Amino acid sequence: MKIELRKDYTWALVVPTSMGIRITPVNNQPVHCSDTFIMHATSAETNVASISSYLGLPVKVLTTFVKNSPIARFIKDNLSSRHIVYEGREVEQGGPWGFRHQFNIADSGYGTRGPRVHNDRAGEVGRTLNVKDFDLDRIFNREGVQILHLSGLIAALSPETSTFCLELARAARKNGTRISFDLNYRATFWKNREKELGQIFKEIGSISDILVGNEEDFQLCLGIEGPEAGGKDLASQTEKFKAMINCVKNQFPGAQVFATTLRQVISVNEHLWGAIMLEGGNWHIVEPRQINVLDRIGGGDGFVGGLLYSILKDWEPEKWIQFAWATGALATTLFTDYAQPADEEQVWSIWEGNARVKR
Repeated sequence: MKIELRKDYTWALVVPTSMGIRITPVNNQPVHCSDTFIMHATSAETNVASISSYLGLPVKVLTTFVKNSPIARFIKDNLSSRHIVYEGREVEQGGPWGFRHQFNIADSGYGTRGPRVHNDRAGEVGRTLNVKDFDLDRIFNREGVQILHLSGLIAALSPETSTFCLELARAARKNGTRISFDLNYRATFWKNREKELGQIFKEIGSISDILVGNEEDFQLCLGIEGPEAGGKDLASQTEKFKAMINCVKNQFPGAQVFATTLRQVISVNEHLWGAIMLEGGNWHIVEPRQINVLDRIGGGDGFVGGLLYSILKDWEPEKWIQFAWATGALATTLFTDYAQPADEEQVWSIWEGNARVKR
């Protein structure tokens, strides 16, 4: 089965996001033991978009910035270095206690010591994302978009961003843009908004073409029964995951592709990494394989990015999950949250298990 994409387009991929900063201790040390950190710009959605942008497809980010902020300048320069075009309103800081870009403070863990992540999102400017700040007719009609990728992180960030994502999905649907929705459930975002967000997520899911999520995402965002989160023996749970995805398909029959990653953590630096995908009526499964991990954060986003790139390239479906598996694995070898593929050959070498020197 092929996904029919718009032939007249300016953007292969458009993603709404709230940009922030991640600071990471050097040498895999814990945050509380460190005095030296690496800083880079990040968001889950641009982690996804970077696969396509590094491999040459036109990508746009819809976001918002703090006006005259050096952090905003850092983020803009980073997006440009990733070949990502950005569009967004400049919001006045409003004084020292006003708006800012989110901070993600996270170590990478090592061996038996798991990573720890601390999100500091007070005053996050991305919570102000508003549909009124963007010309949706220009973006989706006159310019044209092949795939709109939405994340549950942005859809649940605030009432304004929830409406923003819903209106983006409606505009995309109206103009022949395919919709990808990675559910990305976060309990703290859903607190006291369960009913409201449940309705919004189900409407977005009902008009999506590609649905991605782990066992927790599908159960808690869409109310689908599935296997227990964090199961140890992933290989033995394959049938449970397939049953869960079949339930999702029954409730959201308009979607053409359903996917989830499989991860078993042996240690911080050794994981079993697999994936399941249903396209049409065809199952594609990557049985969990060992990968070596430098930093796990962004691996799932790398998987989604590779999946969307493969669909945008109009490859055969059996290659979608293979390339996605490899771009996810690639992301875990880097200290940035996003994979930076040199070319398609590098990704396919990872899939093939070829780690030999290329001269």
